[in-house]
Amino acid sequence: MNRARLLIFNAALGPLDYRVPEGVAVEPGSVVVAPLGPRQIVGIVWEAERLPGSEVPDAKLRPLLSVLPVPPLKAELRRLLEWTADYYCAPLSSVARMVLASGGALRGPATMTEYRLSGGMPERMTPQRQAAIEALEGEQATIRELAGIAGVSEGVLRGLCNQGVLEPVQVDCDRPYSRARAEHAVPVLSEAQTAVTKRFIDAVRARAFAPFLLDGVTGSGKTECYLEAVATSLELDRQTLVLLPEIALTEAFLRRFEDRFGTPPVVWHSSLKSTERRRAWRAIAAGTAQVVVGARSALFLPYANLGLIVVDEAHEVSFKQDEGVRYNARDVAVMRARFESLPVILASATPALESLQMAESGVYERLVLEDRYGGARLPAIDTLDLTVEKPERGRWLAPRLVEAMEERLARGEQSLLFLNRRGYAPLTLCRNCGFRFQCPNCSAWLVEHRLSRRLACHHCGHETPPPPACPECGELDCLVACGPGVERIADEVAVIMPDARVAVVTSDTVNSPERAAEFVERAESGAIDVIVGTQLVTKGFHFPELTLVGVVDADLGLEGGDLRAAERTYQQVAQVAGRAGRGAKPGEVLIQTRHPDAPVIAALAAGDRDAFYDAETEARRHAGAPPFGRWAAIIVSSEDEAEAKEGARLIGGTQPNVPDVAILGPAPAPLSLLRGRYRYRLLINARRSAQVQDVIRDWLAPLRFPQGVRVSIDIDPYSFV
Repeated sequence: MNRARLLIFNAALGPLDYRVPEGVAVEPGSVVVAPLGPRQIVGIVWEAERLPGSEVPDAKLRPLLSVLPVPPLKAELRRLLEWTADYYCAPLSSVARMVLASGGALRGPATMTEYRLSGGMPERMTPQRQAAIEALEGEQATIRELAGIAGVSEGVLRGLCNQGVLEPVQVDCDRPYSRARAEHAVPVLSEAQTAVTKRFIDAVRARAFAPFLLDGVTGSGKTECYLEAVATSLELDRQTLVLLPEIALTEAFLRRFEDRFGTPPVVWHSSLKSTERRRAWRAIAAGTAQVVVGARSALFLPYANLGLIVVDEAHEVSFKQDEGVRYNARDVAVMRARFESLPVILASATPALESLQMAESGVYERLVLEDRYGGARLPAIDTLDLTVEKPERGRWLAPRLVEAMEERLARGEQSLLFLNRRGYAPLTLCRNCGFRFQCPNCSAWLVEHRLSRRLACHHCGHETPPPPACPECGELDCLVACGPGVERIADEVAVIMPDARVAVVTSDTVNSPERAAEFVERAESGAIDVIVGTQLVTKGFHFPELTLVGVVDADLGLEGGDLRAAERTYQQVAQVAGRAGRGAKPGEVLIQTRHPDAPVIAALAAGDRDAFYDAETEARRHAGAPPFGRWAAIIVSSEDEAEAKEGARLIGGTQPNVPDVAILGPAPAPLSLLRGRYRYRLLINARRSAQVQDVIRDWLAPLRFPQGVRVSIDIDPYSFV
């Protein structure tokens, strides 16, 4: 090969051709450095026939500069990248960028200097130095990373280095991970688990594409089943990927994994330090990382010898990426398994309707665990009609729920209150003039967070301290919190049950694996009586003394026009209900609602999942909604409102007339201003047979927009804001 076509990470430039110097060996998938003007860029060698580009005469080709010391990307991974780009209407360069997620890993073997406390003290102690020393106890990282952990400037830490308080440590960036052992602690499985496990093991040994839907009630031991498939993959010296929907779940899973295999798996998520990310990436590419547990981005890493993929809590919405490349990790995982000819397990107690339909049509093999492990029983579920059993004035918990919590406290058992709303209150206004605090960057109200004393936007992250007076009328001490968030519910519990130890569990308070581990340890040791949490507590946690779950507002998820609202509500409430009674003691679930006769609430109360799914399936079929139809969205945005509106009109005015495709809009998005950009949306509804992606590409390709206009395509959208 004396000529190479490169996929580079600038979609506007397209692929570029280069000359391969004498004595340099490259192949499709090689990661190389090439010149671009005065700069040097990284690119991936691609098959020219699969990546059309402008032909350049040989005499004009510039030579490649070097081949980076990493294994070439396998053909199966390249085909996955092509499929993802095509299906989700995304630039191939943007998808490929997710593979090379650690720039440091591309430079080859290396050592680096990290720092840790030496035990010495500075000659002069300042408040910043004191805070840094306290925060860095037990930590080891680069100066930049330690500064982030301690919340001080790098200059403060360099001063501590000069005085010997921080000492340098040379670290081998590629030091091997400890080896997991398949035979370490083999569990005793039930008869049903054994049957499921045998099917998984056979599929792993066969090394052929085999998609499974593991459908088991909460507490049925789904994790133990797929961990035995992981054990078989280990025995065969193949790699395994386990995808989890939340970073906060990682720590609890790591403990279960270590108990089973004697060592933790390799972890991949956004909170990793750069050194950890580099080490993990190179071990994955070299094939020495046996099992990788990670968030959705772990799906695109360059595994050398992948043998099994597991998607835990496969119904979770957080597997859908809503920015950049808008892919669904659950579906891409199935496609990666297809390209690499290996089994994939989708595990859930409340599978997505699309997954159930794939099982119904025979594409997925459905394996069912109907009973909880070890004789534990599913909790008793009852509804509290808030129009009849009204909470006391100024409170949000009905008397029967309060009474049940008090009984648990007296017996030394734990309760969990679920409300999927962070902060203290969703709306803050002035009691004098009615002024509402709105985000300056988004068309959304600021949410009061009393624990951190701030008003925050949950869409763009804007924060401001609560003012002493109303900005509109100047009235002092006039701010009123409207509606409940988890912090307000926690305050109510503290008033009703002053002796109860209460923990608020949200992405604000449990925002790292370390904090998740601390929460789990406190809950398991009995140091928490009442957990008040958002959707973060609905999955993955196993607390034997937790015997009561109270759903504070089951109707909340049904508001707002979400086309999957009923399914999401059912999944969230069923999952959080599954936290109750997982040990020897029976569990109880009380669901507060103003609409007890709503189909989703009635199905939850009756414990009749099949009836709910049957009704939801027929409703989707009638509406031509997934899995019986296709959805896609086009989002037009700009910092200039008139420009965004004009861009949306241009798209709307040129919309095609295609059989089996209905186009709605354009209209202002429900969240019409987001992060300082004005937004318009078009929604496309089509039959399954329609080639939606081709329709969109042909429609938008000839259109030209002002430089400030951004057009995003969302295939199979989950968010409609």
